Amino acid sequence: MLRDRTDTRATLWRIASGQRGFFTAAQAREAGYSYQAQHYHAQRGNWILVDRGIYRFREFDSLPGSEDDHLVRWALWSRGRATVSHTTALSVHDLGTANPSEIHLTVPSGFRQKDSAVVLHHADLASDEIEERDGYRVTTPVRAIVECAAARLDQDVLDSAVAEALDRGLTTRRSLLHAAQQFGARAELGVERALREVT
Repeated sequence: MLRDRTDTRATLWRIASGQRGFFTAAQAREAGYSYQAQHYHAQRGNWILVDRGIYRFREFDSLPGSEDDHLVRWALWSRGRATVSHTTALSVHDLGTANPSEIHLTVPSGFRQKDSAVVLHHADLASDEIEERDGYRVTTPVRAIVECAAARLDQDVLDSAVAEALDRGLTTRRSLLHAAQQFGARAELGVERALREVT
């Protein structure tokens, strides 16, 4: 039975709407678009080719975007396995003065994809270390601070992130210290230094 074109578009639109207009070739295929139809829509400009096998509906591209729209693209690139982390996560949470020039993603230990546009960190994250966002996942404020401390982030940036997290009630001193101790000596030292700076 042939699928109605309107139904096919509506199905894909529903998927893309939860991903800020982005979708994969595989998702389009599941919605009912053949690879030939996908090529046609990209050629006509109905879909914008963002990366190999990743598209975005043209209508979303003309809407005012959010600063983190591009993070959805990386979630799709990783097939939903990457979590935004480290300084990129601090930026998402608007903590401190972090202004990363690179996108940091934490991926499971068996993850093999690579791209020069991202910095990959391998770790198996627990569910309580992750927050779901619209189209992507990000490490919690506590996890982001601790992993930045372990990575020897500039202490001034770490200090400002810790101060803001405490000020906004996102965590407590005790929770931060406990998480840092679980992460290792380097993380613990960075967090202790930051806590000493908080008045």
